[in-house]
Amino acid sequence: MAWLYVAPALAMYVGFVVAPLARSVGYSFYDWNGIVDGTWVGLANYQRVLTDPELVNALLNAFQLIFFFTVLPVLFGLIAAATIHRVARGPFGTVARTTLFLPQVIPLVAAGITWKWAYANTGAVNELLRGVGLGGLARPWLADFDAALPAVGIIGTWVILGFSTVLLLSGLGKIDESLYEAARIDGAGPLWEFRAITVPGLIREIGVSVTVSMIAALASFDIVYSTTFGGPGRETMVPGILIYRLAFAERNVGLASALAVVLMLLIVVLVLGVQRFFRRYDA
Repeated sequence: MAWLYVAPALAMYVGFVVAPLARSVGYSFYDWNGIVDGTWVGLANYQRVLTDPELVNALLNAFQLIFFFTVLPVLFGLIAAATIHRVARGPFGTVARTTLFLPQVIPLVAAGITWKWAYANTGAVNELLRGVGLGGLARPWLADFDAALPAVGIIGTWVILGFSTVLLLSGLGKIDESLYEAARIDGAGPLWEFRAITVPGLIREIGVSVTVSMIAALASFDIVYSTTFGGPGRETMVPGILIYRLAFAERNVGLASALAVVLMLLIVVLVLGVQRFFRRYDA
């Protein structure tokens, strides 16, 4: 009876996740253009993924985005959640949570296009810099070889910050208020409360936030596609965009599949490591 209830969802999962994944693994061992019969090349595609500078650079760019998609949102989310929980309760707290969470309900492509306009030479970002006397910093951010990747990363920070903040706020609700009261009676300040009570009490929520945001960084596609499409040059090329280009523009399905499999394995390894790390500290 239990399998009968599970069967519909299981069939969908197998048909749309497991089966395509298995076929992708199979394609990764062939030199195939997606039309004619492929040629067996064994591990050659994987060797190229790990040695070709262009493919390795795409993986390194994804790891750099972890700083913007994971470190900054979790850090700022902790600060925002602690601040809202401490001083911004009631209607103001609701408005703050809604404002921070709003980017989560906006389609990422729409968010990318909006930020692309803001980053333009005459966009809101440069006009703001000129307005405060920092016109020397103004530039076409997404076309600048040095600033393009951080500019894309900031979009990711903006999108994920609300998720991290709301998640951490929900975790703050389970921390016993008597701990904060006892700390205040002992003369502890806000920083000590944050370090000794808030952060240890949110280990599980921090672990979830890090896991989700790290996956978003390594598998990023929408934001990069709608802003730079990997440019200028290859400065913002990430595995998701490169897989798309290899499979549909260059018709190299085998290499694209190998890169996708490597990316999947990296995500699994990192997620398992993160979960083990936070599980140890949660114990």
